[in-house]
Amino acid sequence: MSVSSSMFASRRVQQTVLQRIIGQNWGIVLAMVMLASAGFAMLYSVAGGTWEPWAAQQMIRFSVALVLMLAIAVIDIRYWVAAAYPAWFLGVLLLILVEVNGATGMGGQRWLDIGFMRLQPSELTKIATIMALARYYHGRNHTQSRSLRSLFVPIILLVIPFVLVVRQPDLGTSLMIIAGGVAVIFLAGAPAWLFAISGIGIAAAIPIGWQFMRPYQQDRVLTFLNPEADPLGAGYQITQSKIALGSGGMTGKGFMEGTQSHLNFLPEMKTDFIFTVLVEEFGLVGAGIVLALYAIVLMYGLLMGIGCRNQFGRLLASGLSISLFLYVLINVGMVMGLMPVVGVPLPLISYGGSAMLTWMIAYGLILSVATHRHMTIAPKGSGII
Repeated sequence: MSVSSSMFASRRVQQTVLQRIIGQNWGIVLAMVMLASAGFAMLYSVAGGTWEPWAAQQMIRFSVALVLMLAIAVIDIRYWVAAAYPAWFLGVLLLILVEVNGATGMGGQRWLDIGFMRLQPSELTKIATIMALARYYHGRNHTQSRSLRSLFVPIILLVIPFVLVVRQPDLGTSLMIIAGGVAVIFLAGAPAWLFAISGIGIAAAIPIGWQFMRPYQQDRVLTFLNPEADPLGAGYQITQSKIALGSGGMTGKGFMEGTQSHLNFLPEMKTDFIFTVLVEEFGLVGAGIVLALYAIVLMYGLLMGIGCRNQFGRLLASGLSISLFLYVLINVGMVMGLMPVVGVPLPLISYGGSAMLTWMIAYGLILSVATHRHMTIAPKGSGII
């Protein structure tokens, strides 16, 4: 066969796989487009009825990220098995670069300025950590996964990025890394009593950890416990958010009619508190539709993980779905005053390139798992990291 014929055949195979991905999963892609479109509308609204400076940029980012997601979905899952550990090392390297020469903003040194965007490596490291843990447990049977000795490598895979992200400082993202990793370890078969003991230990260590928290982090926790103590200072954000949520009622005030947002009472409208703007303008009905779309997308990822024949794909899809679910849970709980304000964006809706990129890469991997869920992958290099 000639080189040109081989290239043509390769393109045909990729086109067939891509058609299969879109054909089987068009509903999930549509749900993600609808969520992103809700974000475009909210960014248009908070900008006062203009596409600039946020909505237009977000649309471009989503378009590029959507192509990237489909490209990732086409790639054979065996390549992601091979890339798992290198991705983790790359993530750690980028976190070290942030430590050495990262861009500063919002009270922390968390970004790398790469010209066309400011990349937040901690977001991508969450995915890389889940990939590395899925790869590690792919080479172990259930008995080995339940062994305490098998926890040494997973702890290393979690602790290194956790410490680097805490130093930025970014407590919210560092806890998300731990939560996503713990989910994979649990799904891999680690004994339940270990998590119970760990939970008790963490609870007992809270007074000690409190001493090491930054003043603004302590203020967030105290504000969460009693936001009315300083309604014009530390409690201002959550107080205004609750007012906006309550004023939306069942059907909302109407598109671009939210008073808390358009009179600039509500801070961080385009990022952390964009769900508040949505509820004020579209009410409980609008919030229910958005949360239903999230539920569909996240349940799809879990079902693809459960139905996957190979351990890597099972843990990867399930771990990523749980991690993405935590994004939604924490952001919605945060704006409702049910959780401390920790700076976790609402996926696909909040303004931001790194969070958008993270979500789309994660779902590209989930779609790859879905496409290759019937494939059996030999645990090459079993027992060796």
